[in-house]
Amino acid sequence: MSSTEENEALVRGWSDGTNQGNLAIIDELCAPDYIDHKPSLPGMGEGSHAVRRANETLWTAFPDTVHIIEAMIAEGDLVVTRLRGRATFKGEILGISPNNKVIEITGISIHRIANGELAEHWANADLLSFLQQMGAIPTLAPDTSATH
Repeated sequence: MSSTEENEALVRGWSDGTNQGNLAIIDELCAPDYIDHKPSLPGMGEGSHAVRRANETLWTAFPDTVHIIEAMIAEGDLVVTRLRGRATFKGEILGISPNNKVIEITGISIHRIANGELAEHWANADLLSFLQQMGAIPTLAPDTSATH
């Protein structure tokens, strides 16, 4: 059984590797039968191969992606991180044309570690704001009709 410190180091290694666009980190750190419970890109499939395909697609659209771990909590085989991501939207994704703007997203991620590998993942992120920054969904103007 891994210690919480080893599990935290594994998740930090994942974050550092993905920040560098290192696809090999996926094969190194993800179990082959990795389960991703978060909403993913359509058609990616299952397991660590799906993680690789999704990351290739995302890195094509957002080649300078940086994930910043703002907080981390580990207990038992789970590691929870509060994350902020930042990237420039430079390539088409999901039929959305790039706007070359810096996009930010925040979220919470939970990884389950088994046998020294990332085995399972759950995540929630502010996808509405993300899609608005990409220009895929309009941003609503504030209601200025109310008086104070």
